[in-house]
Amino acid sequence: MENTKDLSEHSSRSKRKRRDSFGMFDGYDSCSEDTSSSSSSEESEEEVAPLPSNLPIIKNNGQVYTYPDGKSGMATCEMCGMVGVRDAFYSKTKRFCSVSCSRSYSSNSKKASILARLQVTGKPPTKKAKVLQKQPLVAKLAAYAQYQATLQNQAKTKAAVSMEGFSWGNYINSNSFIAAPVTCFKHAPMGTCWGDISENVRVEVPNTDCSLPTKVFWIAGIVKLAGYNALLRYEGFENDSGLDFWCNICSSDIHPVGWCAASGKPLVPPRTIQHKYTNWKAFLVKRLTGAKTLPPDFSQKVSESMQYPFKPCMRVEVVDKRHLCRTRVAVVESVIGGRLRLVYEESEDRTDDFWCHMHSPLIHHIGWSRSIGHRFKRSDITKKQDGHFDTPPHLFAKVKEVDQSGEWFKEGMKLEAIDPLNLSTICVATIRKVLADGFLMIGIDGSEAADGSDWFCYHATSPSIFPVGFCEINMIELTPPRGYTKLPFKWFDYLRETGSIAAPVKLFNKDVPNHGFRVGMKLEAVDLMEPRLICVATVTRIIHRLLRIHFDGWEEEYDQWVDCESPDLYPVGWCQLTGYQLQPPASQSSRESQSGSSKQKKKAKSQQYKGHKKMTTLQLKEELIDGEDYNFLQGASDQESNGSANFYIKQEP
Repeated sequence: MENTKDLSEHSSRSKRKRRDSFGMFDGYDSCSEDTSSSSSSEESEEEVAPLPSNLPIIKNNGQVYTYPDGKSGMATCEMCGMVGVRDAFYSKTKRFCSVSCSRSYSSNSKKASILARLQVTGKPPTKKAKVLQKQPLVAKLAAYAQYQATLQNQAKTKAAVSMEGFSWGNYINSNSFIAAPVTCFKHAPMGTCWGDISENVRVEVPNTDCSLPTKVFWIAGIVKLAGYNALLRYEGFENDSGLDFWCNICSSDIHPVGWCAASGKPLVPPRTIQHKYTNWKAFLVKRLTGAKTLPPDFSQKVSESMQYPFKPCMRVEVVDKRHLCRTRVAVVESVIGGRLRLVYEESEDRTDDFWCHMHSPLIHHIGWSRSIGHRFKRSDITKKQDGHFDTPPHLFAKVKEVDQSGEWFKEGMKLEAIDPLNLSTICVATIRKVLADGFLMIGIDGSEAADGSDWFCYHATSPSIFPVGFCEINMIELTPPRGYTKLPFKWFDYLRETGSIAAPVKLFNKDVPNHGFRVGMKLEAVDLMEPRLICVATVTRIIHRLLRIHFDGWEEEYDQWVDCESPDLYPVGWCQLTGYQLQPPASQSSRESQSGSSKQKKKAKSQQYKGHKKMTTLQLKEELIDGEDYNFLQGASDQESNGSANFYIKQEP
């Protein structure tokens, strides 16, 4: 603590404002002194009891990069966010840690970074934030004390209602699970700008180990990452995990080092370790020199990545969930994290809905069906309802352009395809119609309706269709046509018996992105049999770009084959970030209790093609198919199949 002389000197030199980049004075002042000074300058509406004067509170004046003697101290690089000794920084202003950062800053005109550091977030301040900014300190303390009491009451009420709430942190810790990194999900918030966020990155977070009635902060380091969630440990605890806690890195309470200095917030060491050091400023200087923190514009990027172009009242064409062969007009009812709740336009009570992501291949602009020759159910509604408007075509996911002028898919060609009504199976299938722009209508052999009402549309580049032999070479069970008795199923015999030819291998999509998924990784996945549900899930197999998704606690028959770039997969913590409801793993008791609800619905859908369950492992060897000689690559192992290798190769003559 500073002595009386130091305090008087500090008071007389208030214009000098001696602080450093951590928001610290040279020594420690008491919060009660700050309270009195605030009360003298502003009218106080409420009063609170003075705080103990011996608590080591690290304060700031809301300025960044100002140091006690004007020369020494710490600095934070405005480009990369690295914390270091100020004297070692580049240029006279000491704003950057290196020449490259200085040049990058100039070339990129990082004005947004400065604004993010000063304004904290790109969102307008909430009513509560405005109160905290304008009221004197005593009013702030009283307001926060009341706010904390409200939170505690809410927590008690919630605990009384549900004692078995699911926690990703506990689930991952207790089972030593690994979550798929955010960079695996390009469509998710921050998926393309996650950067170098990893273990040991330092952040400023609320200090919950504190008896003060005001919200204070401390610095913590990332111990473990699980999607958006991070296990944090307060600085000063070293190897002690007693107060470790999980939080969502993208939440509004997580900030880069230096934010407190910019925002006028106090840094207070946790009560448990206050006795460990007498000079906390020196401790932080030592611990944070050379450490990484979040980019200064991190919160702004989070905010921008959660802005979605689709809005309520937009009209789209979407697959008819009762007749997959056609589309219908639907209206966007709500948007949550990029997921759309679509209500079919003719639904009077607005309960006939369909959930999908805005990048789903199942939705299209108005007029899409007519443009490619796809079936379309005309609406009984003769004109648009007030306020409804057609979604601009440029907002929809783009498909790869293809050249249909040369050798191309033809009606009657055979292939293998994921059954959209039973996503755990890959089936023998036939191209039933060739549409424009590379789209194909496909039917599952042995299960098709006479009128083609169960045909479904896949694009030629879709990762859900495969050439003949794909399952055999990758050791996947292929579902033969229902009623087909010559088992084990052999493609060569089947093609000869049906007088069919296999679709040429070279026409299929063979691109395999370096997606980053590994077997055993946890994620949040849409149950595509009940697409309103997002569940705790695990990657159990990887075949090049194809992922086998298992829903934790459920039987394998509910697994799904999903593409690695599917917009129906999300990082751990996505539901918490967006406010979507997450379905926890099913226990044995809950599986039994749900047999009459969602499970029964899922089972009913999968039973539509129960005949497909007569699976046999194919034992095909390299044989002549349709007079052409094919040589397939052997299936890569689950751990080795993530890369740019082709699925299969046609042997050239």
